[in-house]
Amino acid sequence: MATKTKPALDSVKDAFSPVTEALRNLEVREAARELVKKTANTAKDRAADLHAGSEKVTAAIETAVADSVSEVAKISRNIRHAMYQDAEALFAGIDRLASARSFNEAIQIQSDMVRAQGELLMSRAKATADYLAKSVADSAKTAQDNFSKIYTKTA
Repeated sequence: MATKTKPALDSVKDAFSPVTEALRNLEVREAARELVKKTANTAKDRAADLHAGSEKVTAAIETAVADSVSEVAKISRNIRHAMYQDAEALFAGIDRLASARSFNEAIQIQSDMVRAQGELLMSRAKATADYLAKSVADSAKTAQDNFSKIYTKTA
């Protein structure tokens, strides 16, 4: 049976020998190799551009978040400082009221306190409006700068 198998195997080899020989002598043309190289390099460049773009987006988001956290902390500190100043002014006013020698003097002290508190509130309102206007302008500028960093290529 071994003798029958060997001739069958030889006949299969003989049948496929033209294909085997053709594959051994197959030559890839220069143009095809160049096309594959060019396509691979283009894909590599686009992957690098995509990576760089994602880094820019991440940096822009990081900057925006860091700036936002910083601004929230600044606002929180300013609010706490204003509350402390109000408490100090209240206690100072109570101390002055307690030292009043007459009812008219107490009314005058109270009037001065109310006027001073009103002026303080007006100055805080103006400062808040100025701060918000500056903050909006700065945020718009930052957003524009970040957008231009991300999209450096034009269509």
